Amino acid sequence: MGLYDRNYINEKAQSYNNALSDSALVGFVKTTYKFFAGSLLLATIGALIGFQYFEVVVQNRWVFFIAEIAAFFGLMFSKRKPGLNVAMLFIFTFLSGVTLVPLLGLVIAKSGVGAIWQALGMTTIIFGIMSIFALKTKSDLANMGKMLLIALIVVLVCSVVNIFLGSPVFQAVIAGACAILFSVYVAYDTQNMVRGLYDSPIDAAVSLYLDFLNIFISILQLIGIFGGRED
Repeated sequence: MGLYDRNYINEKAQSYNNALSDSALVGFVKTTYKFFAGSLLLATIGALIGFQYFEVVVQNRWVFFIAEIAAFFGLMFSKRKPGLNVAMLFIFTFLSGVTLVPLLGLVIAKSGVGAIWQALGMTTIIFGIMSIFALKTKSDLANMGKMLLIALIVVLVCSVVNIFLGSPVFQAVIAGACAILFSVYVAYDTQNMVRGLYDSPIDAAVSLYLDFLNIFISILQLIGIFGGRED
């Protein structure tokens, strides 16, 4: 009888630990999406403020871009420093919103404000669908990590090459590839998040934010290339 009781207690303890683990994961995911939502909000504020000083942002777009890259590296180096990592996350996302202003202005001038809402809506739908897919699929998407990294490097190299070529057709191909690539990244990063493979909610939020941002930018570029006002 004593042995039975001991096993029972061990089973109860294991059940309690599993419940505790599940509860911690739920809390982790909730915190991640809070930081993700906060990042989108700060990026929106950055874009709105950038539009207030549109000419300054356009004339100094490379300065803001370099500041954004510096903030990103600052975020990477402060990942394990509570408080500072949150500050760097919001500085980075705010600056990313500012650096979007020239592209947003171009799309608005060519296709109207509605094109921005269209791109945002499409991005949100893609993000939602791929997130649900990550949660529902039985496939282990972790195996795609190396393949996605190689694809990302190829896209980056092509983007650099097209800076010198300046080909709208090539840019459209790159933008389409980016939209597909980061859509897959949404599923990959979401599955990694729910499996507890990130060190902190900040890391997970950064990954999801970059996925969302790059899909949005890719769709904006496609609209900018193919869109236009109908006279």
